[in-house]
Amino acid sequence: MDIEAHNRAAWDREAAGGQNEWSQPVDAETIARARDGDWSLILTPTWPVPEAWYGEGAVTGKRVLCLASGGGQQAPVLAAAGAEVTSFDQSEEQLALDKHVADREGLSIRLEQGDMADLSRFADGSFDLIFHPVSNVFVPDVLPVWRECRRVLVPSGRLLSGIMNPDFFLFDHEAIEAGAPQVITYSLPYAAPTSLSPERLRKVIDEKQALEFSHSLDDQIGGQIAAGFAIAGFFEDFWDAEKVPVGAHMPVCFAMLGIAV
Repeated sequence: MDIEAHNRAAWDREAAGGQNEWSQPVDAETIARARDGDWSLILTPTWPVPEAWYGEGAVTGKRVLCLASGGGQQAPVLAAAGAEVTSFDQSEEQLALDKHVADREGLSIRLEQGDMADLSRFADGSFDLIFHPVSNVFVPDVLPVWRECRRVLVPSGRLLSGIMNPDFFLFDHEAIEAGAPQVITYSLPYAAPTSLSPERLRKVIDEKQALEFSHSLDDQIGGQIAAGFAIAGFFEDFWDAEKVPVGAHMPVCFAMLGIAV
């Protein structure tokens, strides 16, 4: 099965549907504030990225790669804040939302469609900062993502990444939302093509839902270190328990600041 193609189609569907919270373009007021230096972004569901993570001068004049970050949200804000932005996403529809805001607000954003694990179109040291919100759950192997991030960053470049807590994947969230108890259902590592029952997998595929994968802390944190990053910042984040019931009991995501060494 071509997982990348399936997930691309799934996210095209989500973006075109207009209901997904990560496919809601920012408004003109948000862009106006960003132009005036009043802005903040999230890598995880709720907690703003600390200003210090962007480094001296924030993003002004920096070459920023928004990695798997389409949807008309982060890339336009960063462009309005003074960055030279490239938005790279597997979904053409998510990129179209970035273009929509850019055209509406007179912003310059380079749009690139592709697989986050393959940044070969970019030369070594092409970027000063990478903004990578929670999204690597949609690739089966995260290690190539970290290696490519390090390659395309300059020395001392910054990788700001949002990451799903692997424990999130222990639970059957669809069943819990339907009223089932919050009990452990799956083993880790979770991979939708093999962890789901054949019937459930067929339903996910037929409904064009994205296929997700957990990644171990060894691959998420250790993988960044092995790729050539020093971890310089870390925080955990919860999620609205009305949207994700297990979020009432545990951090659902975390974020890291990696410095290229």
